[in-house]
Amino acid sequence: MENFNQEPIDQMRFERAHKRVKQISGFYKHLASYVLINGAFIALKAINQDEGEAFFTFGNFSMAFFWGIGLAVHALSTFGTSAVLGGDWEERKIREIMEKEKRQNRKWE
Repeated sequence: MENFNQEPIDQMRFERAHKRVKQISGFYKHLASYVLINGAFIALKAINQDEGEAFFTFGNFSMAFFWGIGLAVHALSTFGTSAVLGGDWEERKIREIMEKEKRQNRKWE
């Protein structure tokens, strides 16, 4: 009976781990595109700059700034929960809920 209950738990763990890996992968893809595209954009601005024109203006870096805000939000949604609640918070909470349900079921048996 114990093995029967273990398989769904292992499947749930696998699905959560798979979802987590996809989240992390998505963030790193977002980060890579941010660096590549903004790096190219800023490099083109520097190359095509007129003589005497100020390079360090908000207009030259506005896309990187606003996209950076979006990237920061993505980072918080990907890593923020584990940083605030601890890396194994979900696992502990699942175990806690399962134990609580197990105790309630014993009361009715």
